[in-house]
Amino acid sequence: MAANRSESPQARLNTLRRRIRHHDHCYYVEDAPEIPDAEYDRLFSELKRLEERHPELITPDSPTQRVSGTPLEGFSKVEHRQAMLSLDNTFSSEELAAFHQRVVDRLGAKVAGDSLSYVVEPKLDGLAISLRYEQGRLIQGATRGDGRVGEDVTAQVRTIRAIPLRLGGEGWPTTLEVRGEVFMPTEAFEQMNEKARAAGEKVFANPRNAAAGSLRQLDPKVTASRPLTLLLHGWGAVDGGVMPDSYSETLVLFRRWGLPVSDLIRSVQGIDAAQKSVNHLETLRQTLPYEIDGAVIKVDRVDLRARLGYVARAPRWAIAYKFPAQEVVTRVQGIDVQVGRTGALTPVARLEPVTVGGVVVTNATLHNFGEMRRKDVRAGDRVSVRRAGDVIPEVVRVVPQDALAATEGTLFQRPDPMAEPERCPVCDSRATRPEGEAVLRCTGGLVCPAQRKAAVIHFASRRAMNIDGLGTKLIDQLLAKGVITSVVDLYHLEHAVVASLERMGSKSATNLLHAVAASRTTTLGRFLFALGIREVGESTAQGLARYFGTLDAVMEADRERLESVPDVGPVVASRVWAFFREAHNRQVIDGLLAAGVVWPDVEGSVSEESLPLAGQSVVITGTLESLTRRDAKARLEALGARVVGSVSKKTALLVCGASPGSKRTKAEALGVEIIDEAAFLVLLER
Repeated sequence: MAANRSESPQARLNTLRRRIRHHDHCYYVEDAPEIPDAEYDRLFSELKRLEERHPELITPDSPTQRVSGTPLEGFSKVEHRQAMLSLDNTFSSEELAAFHQRVVDRLGAKVAGDSLSYVVEPKLDGLAISLRYEQGRLIQGATRGDGRVGEDVTAQVRTIRAIPLRLGGEGWPTTLEVRGEVFMPTEAFEQMNEKARAAGEKVFANPRNAAAGSLRQLDPKVTASRPLTLLLHGWGAVDGGVMPDSYSETLVLFRRWGLPVSDLIRSVQGIDAAQKSVNHLETLRQTLPYEIDGAVIKVDRVDLRARLGYVARAPRWAIAYKFPAQEVVTRVQGIDVQVGRTGALTPVARLEPVTVGGVVVTNATLHNFGEMRRKDVRAGDRVSVRRAGDVIPEVVRVVPQDALAATEGTLFQRPDPMAEPERCPVCDSRATRPEGEAVLRCTGGLVCPAQRKAAVIHFASRRAMNIDGLGTKLIDQLLAKGVITSVVDLYHLEHAVVASLERMGSKSATNLLHAVAASRTTTLGRFLFALGIREVGESTAQGLARYFGTLDAVMEADRERLESVPDVGPVVASRVWAFFREAHNRQVIDGLLAAGVVWPDVEGSVSEESLPLAGQSVVITGTLESLTRRDAKARLEALGARVVGSVSKKTALLVCGASPGSKRTKAEALGVEIIDEAAFLVLLER
């Protein structure tokens, strides 16, 4: 259709943008294009020409502005207003039924279990993303990150044509955060890899890796060249508007606003219907144009979700039902022992290369030596291999030789089972299995090359020795060049050596050496935490420092004496005692003291009885403005309190921040003492 000659440039621009947005939605979201590509190209070209003639009329949400600007130098951080939580997993109908029973029990008699509405949706194998719209315009895109803080990928998500730069319809809130999954369709992934192979370029292992790698490109133009798309499955913060009473109604709104939602999502009544819907999705798994690794079951009503609440990392009103991973058979060529960054000695099967779930696998974990013995895996065996959670390759079972003989016609003499190592294969320190654990561990945490990087990173971290500027990439260089072999060497760094490293220089080297020098003066609690003793976190380290007063007293304490410290039980006491019995750990400590690391001794030791909140259960609810939840917990534990997650008759105190939940109501009903943040700060100060 030709442009109306009397139509103003602004009016024509509005018309073109509206039509292009509509056709983008039809093509990329509905998969039902209404016009030929040539007609779409004509509309787009007209829009570009008109904007070139009237650059003052270009808007950020114009279809022409999806890819613009120069590559970023790095991703900035974004703090999510509402946390992007994980989901607990279930793997069987029995576990799903148990989840349902927990929901019913928590809701009480007011909700009949067989009438409870659930929504079942495919669990996409992609990258979680949060999109924020203000006044209907896309303002920000952020990755999930650790759930609280993610990375700003606004420029990248703007290139994904399934994501509207401007919401359609009407009635959307002033601010709307929607959550979903960025992924790469299977066929598009295979075509992209085909082109890469033909050009002699790197290929991606699977669609999920391809999606994650594409979205985290600093240059948005690279992201734009990758066939990414998105489906939404939830929302976060909402301002200036009211969302529907149920998730299923919200999805209807999302579609009305032009937001992409899976057409496989189903609303059902009762857990039996939910299980049937899950089973149906599993039968569709191999026929879908994208990869899924399970189904997600969610309580539909929003008010019931609020009553169910959350645990530390996941909502109580949703669960992920993971589908069984694909399995294949291959041969074990040998068994190696790998040492992890925490000192865990893990037997790993070296395999004849085999493709599992689209990925070539050459190694598979045997988890631990007890598991290896239980499965009786030996070199030469034929084994069934799968990708646990569709990600980590693992050996499922040994295929019996009589089963193989029917197909291969050969048998072989199996070697003796592999013995557990008594020494670490990397540093030759003793290998021990702590009481109650299945994992064999190297005791050379501060000196073992396999654990060295993790030890240095932890030692230099802000809450430990706080060596500002000593980041992971610099630590990698120092270790790779042999400049440091343990944390002691940090205090013997030379300016010329540091200045010669990549991305360094004289000024940067000077700043780093100043930070190292400043870290020499610390506290006993920080020093104990920096040593990286297993199970010893910040609050435990501070507790040990306050109780014993000096390093010598901590090192010489027996297990019984260590257990007398508040919040130190038998396991932690054994960890601390064993750590200081190792000669190489003592040598590192001596080296640090000789390098000038000092702290004032804590005046007087304390006993559990002398702590003001000794043995009392304390609960924190709501949002604290003056300090983080972690810091508040540490401060309370330092006073001897036990910080727990739920209110009960045994709760001594409820610390109540802004926007408290149901915990306050329950505390009032039980007569629990409640204090606000101001009173809490006074308590800490006193």
